[in-house]
Amino acid sequence: MTAPSTAPAPSRGGRWIQEWDPEDETFWKETGEKVARRNLLFSVLSEHIGFSIWTMWSVMVLFMGPEYGLTPADKFMLTSMVTLVGAVVRVPYTFAVAIFGGRNWTIVSASLLLVPSVAAFAVMKPGTSFTTFLLVGLLAGIGGGNFASSMTNINAFFPLKKKGWALGLNAGGGNIGVPVIQLVALAIIGANGGPRVLLGIYIPLIVVAAVLAAVSMDNIASVKNDTGAAKDAAKDAHTWIMSFLYIGTFGSFIGYSFAFGQVLQNQFGRTPLQAAYVTFIGPLLGSLIRPVGGWLADRYGGARITLWNFVAMAGATGVIVVASTQKSLPLFTIAFIALFVLTGLGNGSTYKMIPGIFQAKAVAKGLEGEAAASYGRRLSGASMGLIGAVGALGGVGINLAFRQSFLSYGSGTGAFVAFLAFYALCFLVTWAVYLRGPATQTRTATAAEAKPQLSYVEV
Repeated sequence: MTAPSTAPAPSRGGRWIQEWDPEDETFWKETGEKVARRNLLFSVLSEHIGFSIWTMWSVMVLFMGPEYGLTPADKFMLTSMVTLVGAVVRVPYTFAVAIFGGRNWTIVSASLLLVPSVAAFAVMKPGTSFTTFLLVGLLAGIGGGNFASSMTNINAFFPLKKKGWALGLNAGGGNIGVPVIQLVALAIIGANGGPRVLLGIYIPLIVVAAVLAAVSMDNIASVKNDTGAAKDAAKDAHTWIMSFLYIGTFGSFIGYSFAFGQVLQNQFGRTPLQAAYVTFIGPLLGSLIRPVGGWLADRYGGARITLWNFVAMAGATGVIVVASTQKSLPLFTIAFIALFVLTGLGNGSTYKMIPGIFQAKAVAKGLEGEAAASYGRRLSGASMGLIGAVGALGGVGINLAFRQSFLSYGSGTGAFVAFLAFYALCFLVTWAVYLRGPATQTRTATAAEAKPQLSYVEV
């Protein structure tokens, strides 16, 4: 995907900006920053509701008692498939921004959220078959695609030095849709309401988000789909390495968001209300801290923050394994919430690494100035959809791992042991590829130039 180049003041005819250059400091201060922030605000709103609709089945299953006839394995399978659809649709959603325009696609993607919401409203009652619940649940997966299109759109609006903050805020504001829908569900359960009340609240909010996008957002005309960039990104090893790391951060966040309440119910015998009192805390804190992860990455380097974040995630998971074997609900809950916080921090730092990595590759090729920035934007924009999609597949793996662990051992302990090993592997990959001293030097230096180069340590 390409990004704009030169820019005087933007033309707003038909909500299309013809020229856009956020790297031009004069343009950014006089015109660009205000426009970019406005688009960021309404992008966050739409993405926020998209996340809520995507993860609404993590809440729905709490309402679904014995009268619904679903086993714990059925519920984990249901949430796994919803997560899977959300991961897969991220790829076409990434390219939709360039085809339709960021504003236009935000209107469409927000409006599409009415489909799973209305369908769930129609079938949510005892006596509905598992197959019907599964098919309707799959529709909710489209909410996961809003993240990819929103991130691709916002990536084009901001200069490189602001991307960590902007992408972190955009993603964090979207992610917070997970705890918000859980909080709303808590209030409804506490008031003895049913799942249709929850859906009745969100349906008009979807309409509001679509209308506000139409009124307040813009399209950038020079953002075009570059099939060559997509192919280049797919061939680049760093796209798949970052996808792997993003499985460990965002995949963990979304997987745990779907599974936390079910684990509390099935392993510790919590009622739906007791589970709902706790489940929102982890996703809330994980969402709020995501921009902090981006900010820390801007300041200290995304690779450094990501490396030590995986150490902390492994430590928190180790505590969870101990708490699980000792059947200590307080320790389990505290450690699980801490793990959520760390997934959010890692979400911000890993996503900040993406534009930095491709900028470093541009410098290593001998490119400078706008040529280097253009190369970095081209490949980072193309890679973000793939990385976001593959990363979200981690949520599928987490729910399937919990399903198998409960079937085999009657608890989630086995799954957490597997997660601990995975985080250790993520640590090793981050260190070996982006922080190992001599290798980093050779990757980022050019033989012909003696001046300092941007290294992967700084991404």
